[in-house]
Amino acid sequence: MAKVQLTDLVLRDAHQSLFATRMVTADMLPIADKLDKIGYWALEAWGGATFDSCIRFLNEDPWERLRKLKVALPKTPIMMLLRGQNLLGYRHYADDVVDKFVEKAAENGVGVFRIFDACNDPRNLKRAADAAKKTGKHVQMAISYATTPYHTKEIYADLAKSYADFGADSICIKDMSGLLKPYEAYALVKAIKAKVDIPVEIHTHATTGLSVASLVKSAEAGAELLDTTISSMSMGTSHSPTETIVEAFKGTEYDTGLDIIALLEIAAYFRDVRKNYAKFESSFLGADTRILASQVPGGMLSNLENQLKEQGASNKIDAVLKEIQVVQKDCGYIPLVTPTSQIVGTQAVFNVLFGRYEKLTSETADLVTGRYGALAAPANPELVKKALIQNKYDAVLTARPADSIPNEFAKIEAEAKAVGANSVEDVLTYAMFPKVAPNFFRDRAKGPVDSASFAVKPPAPPAPVPAPKPASNESAKYVVNVNGADYNVIVKPTTGEFSVSAAPVAQAAAPAAAPVPAAPTGGAVVVAPVAGTLLKHQVSEGAQVASGDTIIIIESMKMELEIKATAAGKVRFLVPAGTQIASQQPIAEIN
Repeated sequence: MAKVQLTDLVLRDAHQSLFATRMVTADMLPIADKLDKIGYWALEAWGGATFDSCIRFLNEDPWERLRKLKVALPKTPIMMLLRGQNLLGYRHYADDVVDKFVEKAAENGVGVFRIFDACNDPRNLKRAADAAKKTGKHVQMAISYATTPYHTKEIYADLAKSYADFGADSICIKDMSGLLKPYEAYALVKAIKAKVDIPVEIHTHATTGLSVASLVKSAEAGAELLDTTISSMSMGTSHSPTETIVEAFKGTEYDTGLDIIALLEIAAYFRDVRKNYAKFESSFLGADTRILASQVPGGMLSNLENQLKEQGASNKIDAVLKEIQVVQKDCGYIPLVTPTSQIVGTQAVFNVLFGRYEKLTSETADLVTGRYGALAAPANPELVKKALIQNKYDAVLTARPADSIPNEFAKIEAEAKAVGANSVEDVLTYAMFPKVAPNFFRDRAKGPVDSASFAVKPPAPPAPVPAPKPASNESAKYVVNVNGADYNVIVKPTTGEFSVSAAPVAQAAAPAAAPVPAAPTGGAVVVAPVAGTLLKHQVSEGAQVASGDTIIIIESMKMELEIKATAAGKVRFLVPAGTQIASQQPIAEIN
């Protein structure tokens, strides 16, 4: 066995980092046989944002993807990324849901469970680790890496020891943002190796330009496993090129023994496939050293860009990256990895758009009051105070968060079956994304989208301009389109005077449009501060409310935001629940 082995991330983290997790299974399967023959230690292909993307954007069953890949990759273990007690969602789940999810993931094809927690709280990891151990699969416990005054190599080494003590088969240093510097990587691996005698794997993004050197120094320090991705899906916010690392170690004691010619064939395949996803590509394609300060993970950057576009605030990216540093500190120097990266990133966007903590997401409030686990450092006391009031909590939670969650699988199963779930796997899909799964169950029979439909089509050539006609005494008649409506225009000869029909030219009947939101009638109007989805009305139509009462919950950038009454009176809702809404759109009025 080679002294250094590689895990390739092309089937999961590479496209999550580069183009918002949009790669379809149909683009993975044709190359699976060649991937399987390379001799990777593992292929990361599941978990992370793949679940969300599959059912939200691709109309794919993520469990079916896993089963198909398992058949196509008989020799190579499939690795999944699992968020401890969060599993793949944005909250903690009861222990019975954790047990069932891990069991089914193993049955459907997962061979390596990489388990991490955004807070590095071992209490959030042990249940998932125990469940994974019961399946007989490889259990890798990951340390979420951050560079703050509260994160040292000694703390990380002690954490690795605690993970080894409860049964980890290997340890991963999970550097989500490319912050791991070469000589610090060397010292960190040495410190961990002094405490544990199990393999260490290094996961570091290329975002800051440090990753290749950091992988080399990690191997020199004793790391046996390195994460890379095939070259045509590497660099930028992704990872170091597989071929580069193979060649760097060739002929040395760290020689991977992998066939560079076979790897180049795989690179050529993905180079062609990637063209279909150009519209989703992140603009962060080189080395972005701003991330050394903001610590934004590679997978979050492309999503953050898209989210700012949705809010009409693409020009605010630099301000948001700076604000992320403030929010991270206020939230106890939390490492930025899903879900905390999304929580901190979204809160930073809201701070830039509306003022610092003027719009506080429910998830930020949960984070600083202990609902996600123990923080590395004390959170900003004023922020904690505001969070306790907003979410109506009595005190900061100090116990393991999942201890306060009673078994819930049976309840979730009943809800899921009522909206179309027809298997245990469907129930678990619903558990992860209850707002998205019902639509997926309804539309699943239509089949997955074709990645060719994503391709950016070139603009049509301009229509030829007709040659001018000889002057005549007849008026010239034209049809001119303005904002989608056709108007008759008559230009009189000689004088050049023209007249326009008072109404648009009649068009063929169009398909029935979605119901038009109700218009305000003179009351105090409540508008959506951001684009998103109106999740639910918190009070009934016509309810009497006081100014400041929460009346609507909006989902924006995967976080929940409370919308409050702007006056006292009776509520009239202008938009039904489940509707996509634009920033500044009227959504309620109070009379």
